[in-house]
Amino acid sequence: MDKFDVVVVGGGHAGVEAAYAVYRSGLSCALVTFEKSKIGQMSCNPAIGGLGKSHIVREIDAMGGVMPIATDMSGIQYRTLNTRKGDAVQALRVQCDRDLYKKAIQKILNSTSINIFEEEVEDLIVEQESVKGIITKNKKIYGKKTILTTGTFLNGLMYTGSEVSSGGRVGDNSAIPLSKKLYELKLPMGRLKTGTPARVKMSTLDLSVMEEQPGETPTPFMSLTSEVKKHKKQLSCFITRTNKTTHQIISDNTHLSAMYSGNISGIGPRYCPSIEDKVFKFGQKDSHQIFIEPEGIGVDLVYPNGISTSLPQKAQEDFIHTIKGMEYCEITEFGYAVEYDFVDPRTNKKTLETKYFNDFYLAGQINGTTGYEEAAAQGLVAGLNAAQAIQKKPDFILQREEAYIGVLIDDLTTHGITEPYRMFTSRAEHRLLLSQNNAEQRLLSKAFKLGIISEERHTTFANKEKQYKEFVQTRLDKTKTTSFINKKQQTVSLDEKRSISSILARPDVDENNLIKLNKEEEAFFKRASIEIKYKGYIEKQTREINKNKKQNNKKIPPSINYKEISGLSNEVVEKLTKSQPETIGSASQIEGVTPAAINLILISIKKQELEKLNA
Repeated sequence: MDKFDVVVVGGGHAGVEAAYAVYRSGLSCALVTFEKSKIGQMSCNPAIGGLGKSHIVREIDAMGGVMPIATDMSGIQYRTLNTRKGDAVQALRVQCDRDLYKKAIQKILNSTSINIFEEEVEDLIVEQESVKGIITKNKKIYGKKTILTTGTFLNGLMYTGSEVSSGGRVGDNSAIPLSKKLYELKLPMGRLKTGTPARVKMSTLDLSVMEEQPGETPTPFMSLTSEVKKHKKQLSCFITRTNKTTHQIISDNTHLSAMYSGNISGIGPRYCPSIEDKVFKFGQKDSHQIFIEPEGIGVDLVYPNGISTSLPQKAQEDFIHTIKGMEYCEITEFGYAVEYDFVDPRTNKKTLETKYFNDFYLAGQINGTTGYEEAAAQGLVAGLNAAQAIQKKPDFILQREEAYIGVLIDDLTTHGITEPYRMFTSRAEHRLLLSQNNAEQRLLSKAFKLGIISEERHTTFANKEKQYKEFVQTRLDKTKTTSFINKKQQTVSLDEKRSISSILARPDVDENNLIKLNKEEEAFFKRASIEIKYKGYIEKQTREINKNKKQNNKKIPPSINYKEISGLSNEVVEKLTKSQPETIGSASQIEGVTPAAINLILISIKKQELEKLNA
């Protein structure tokens, strides 16, 4: 009999982080997947990070996760996006070598005590409203906690025109028995869809007529534990566009698309639409951008990002060959749409344990998200909380003001989804506090207290923070001047000596000509400049958070019956009953739940507390 502390089902980005978190917590873990060789595979575009997403990856890094490390072990192009905007919304995007990323993940997991089983899960072991493990074709695997990270494989169907096949991605089976089991357990489920473009041989493209998009120099890194000198060979991406002829072919064949023919009922991602969707919804546009992204070093294959499709193969061939630089390209794999089952994420507590069954956690696309980064974050949270529960330690819950991961989990468990959920900086109301560059300051000490990062890394971080504070105090606060160079390269005289710190707060200062720095001090200076400029805004936001925190963190007793609270509208009762928010803060974020309704709930909680005292 196989027995483990935690059983993780699925070897995608969520499953990998979940298993790795359990391992780092000092517990035994089984990772069950269809094929060991496909653990960590990038099913869609080979890239990590981007707008709203790099923040999550840096937070995973601060928590000792595997995704940022694997990214730097396979990164072939690094670009910081939104450089003309404020620090809070700047985002690093890394193009990866698809094979190297997968190998990096597997190398890291193989260095651990995680037990990997190559099995298909057919059933769950359920005893007294608790999940005790899984049943495969060949064995039973018991776990004190079970985490499902099934990606797009739950009853997955792939569509190319009228052609339909079973699977979560090309070359992989669909998890049909497990999907049936979840329906039997009466979990609230639905269907979603996602898509992918055709894959094309790079050698058959005319890159000379496309816009070259080189990477950033000097090359940065995703994980703060990486060394820049160890970067792989860096490659350029390229940009081309669709045109009127492209759009005409797509329009003429739209009725043959799986999405528009009515074959697919699932809802697709609004922010990553198919090319059919773009042409249909944005008919006024003559062209759409396509990013030609290399699949890897020495790999004769590109991912044409921007033309996801479920059109028939002939239509795909026709429209692709109208695109500038792609007229004679060879298609190695046609695009397709994937429709799959998901579970309403409001089923979960903020620990990602389900409210329906004890010891049972859901993470990744099964919760209605899209994207590697969102999946990995959920895997981390589920794995850590499963480990914490086994060790009888407090739940690991990040608040919205602490991390994008906190925003992600709160959004999913409170609001649910109406389409595949993707992270954006706009979803974080406290984003001024949540830069991708301050993830360590926000989370590393938490990770150390949980025991999931080494003392060495924590000490290195603490020493670095000490050096930074000394730099600010000695070099910026104490160094004074009577003039500075502004952005127009003019000398500005001051009425009295002022510190470098106070001058940095001015919007017109040319920071490059303000103070001489050595290489080690440059990073400190950049950080200090940002913190000084945003100090007033950050202090205001912090005051607002502290003001609301006490009330928002108030727990709502599971025994509360919203129908019995006089004054709540039927709509509010229905929404609260369905969502079952765990805190006042979560309840207040539900659409339609007014401040007046919150006050009534608080009064009801107070009454319950008094009754218990007087009992």
